[in-house]
Amino acid sequence: MMSSDQIVRELLENVATIALVGASKKPQRASYRVMAYLQQCGYKVIPVNPMLAGERLHGEVVKATLAEVETPIDMVDIFRNSDVAGESVDEAIAIGAKAVWLQLGVIDHQAEERAMKDGLTVVMDRCPKIDIPALAIKTPA
Repeated sequence: MMSSDQIVRELLENVATIALVGASKKPQRASYRVMAYLQQCGYKVIPVNPMLAGERLHGEVVKATLAEVETPIDMVDIFRNSDVAGESVDEAIAIGAKAVWLQLGVIDHQAEERAMKDGLTVVMDRCPKIDIPALAIKTPA
């Protein structure tokens, strides 16, 4: 069985397109900074937030839902509270995403089970902005 670091490395070295659920236009929010960092690393990041739908964030048009994203999504990065994160995991399953990443402090074991049952890779309670430099992960850029 692979360790969590191995799963994270394989995931981040093989994804290209990330949908970021809970995107914020507030620079003090982690989702704002993580989206910018992932773009700098060479990933295509599509922001998702119904309150900002149609606006531009870091050069990308914000979508209201994952279902509105026109391109195939490799990974869904979820910045939502644990009690509602499962909804985003279920949307990720429905659109055929390959993986879901629940950010630091976001934990939902039932959603994790549903995603794994449908063949998705699941990372929970971690942050790619921390893991990429810490694990010296090779990114697209």
